[in-house]
Parts: sequence; C-alpha cells; structure tokens
Amino acid sequence: MVEVPAAVQVAEFLIDEVDFFSIGTNDLIQYTMAADRNNFKVQQYYDPFHPAVLHSIKHVATIGKKAGKTVSLCGEMASDPISAMILLGLGITDFSLSAPYIPVIKSFLRTISNREAEEIATKFLSMGSCREIRDQLQILKKRFSLSTT
Repeated sequence: MVEVPAAVQVAEFLIDEVDFFSIGTNDLIQYTMAADRNNFKVQQYYDPFHPAVLHSIKHVATIGKKAGKTVSLCGEMASDPISAMILLGLGITDFSLSAPYIPVIKSFLRTISNREAEEIATKFLSMGSCREIRDQLQILKKRFSLSTT
C-alpha cells in the first residue's frame, strides 16, 4: 500500500520488492496535506485535488507502468466520476470501490477515451493551485452534466 509521502518518494525502489502497488488515497491525502480528514479544525486542508496529491499519484502510476506492474487505487477519491476520470488519465486503471459506486463509475468511464482522460489529467498536472483545479473541476462537471455538489 502506498499511503504515505515517503513511499511515493521511494516508489522506484519499492517497486522491485512488490508484485503491484495499491494507492490508498484517503491516507495519502491526509499525510501529504498534514490534515486529518476527521478533524473539523483542519479538514478544509484535506484536498484530493491539491497539486501535490495529483503529482504523487502520477509518480507512483508512472513507476508501476515502467516496471510492468499494476497500480490500483482504493479510497473515496475514486467514487466520484470526474475524479475517476482524472485518475484514469494519471495512469490508474484498477479501482477498488464500494459496491454502489461501481456501476456509476464504470458507466461514466465508458463514455470517455483513455486519451481524453490523459489530456485532462495532463492539464490538471500543469495547474499550480487548488483554486485553479477546482475551477476546472466545475467546468468538467458542467461539460459532463454531473452534479456540482
């Protein structure tokens, strides 16, 4: 499980010791942002779309692909269609989801190409602020006619 920034930083060494990576986004976001998602005093800093989080996921996916090993992802981040599309574009192709989300995410991802997801993810990786990313998320939600809640 890749759940802490230290594992992200040494992923190129860890990949030789494992058969696959699984990124645990809930903990990875919490530890990357130093913000406990369950502590209301700091939970506004718990942001799955912070550039550091997106770059961490991309880094691990790239290392796995280069080594010919699967990189899966579990966590709440994959239960949102737009997030799942961005994760797909970052190179994540295996998701662990709660059962009710599986048909929603599967159906949505079938409406886009891998190339389109990669182009969108690349655009997100070029953004340096959460605000810029959040603005783009709202545009994507409107484009794909998804709820903005």
